[in-house]
Amino acid sequence: MAVKLRLQRHGRKKKPIYHIVAADSRAPRDSNAIQKIGFYNPHTNPATIELDMNDAVNWLEKGAQPTDTVRAILSYKGAIYKAHLNKGVKKGAMTQEQADAKFNAWIQEKIAKIESKKDNLGKAKSDLMSARLEHERRVKADIAAKIAAKNAPVVEEVASEVEATEEVATEENNEATESTEETSAE
Repeated sequence: MAVKLRLQRHGRKKKPIYHIVAADSRAPRDSNAIQKIGFYNPHTNPATIELDMNDAVNWLEKGAQPTDTVRAILSYKGAIYKAHLNKGVKKGAMTQEQADAKFNAWIQEKIAKIESKKDNLGKAKSDLMSARLEHERRVKADIAAKIAAKNAPVVEEVASEVEATEEVATEENNEATESTEETSAE
């Protein structure tokens, strides 16, 4: 029986999540698997991958063939590297302690890369939000300035009309006062 390490689709429509499984290569994609060895969610950034490292390495050492996507996932998590180091230990090229030290150093480097990516994503997101807020403030200020400019002449016109009305009223009062003085003088 040929065993493949492959993805088994779960989740809802257009939002898949995958189980990483060891299954018979002749079986349908979502049929019963021999063993579930992990979980993969491609919708997060970076993708969420949970993997039982020992089971994955064990299946690789037994000769299970991963699909392209699972090979990339196993490489990303270090299972393929660990299987490679274990082959070196079996051949006598290095000791188990040396292999574990190399693997732990690789894991620490990988964790540092992932953390820096998460930090950069968080920083980029906050920078984008602050840029959007600043743009929105400028747009609001421009709109307020346009409204003020539009309303300012109306206020000046009203003020000039009020002044003109007051002048006319003053002239009429002066004429009325003069006419009353003329009539009272007669």
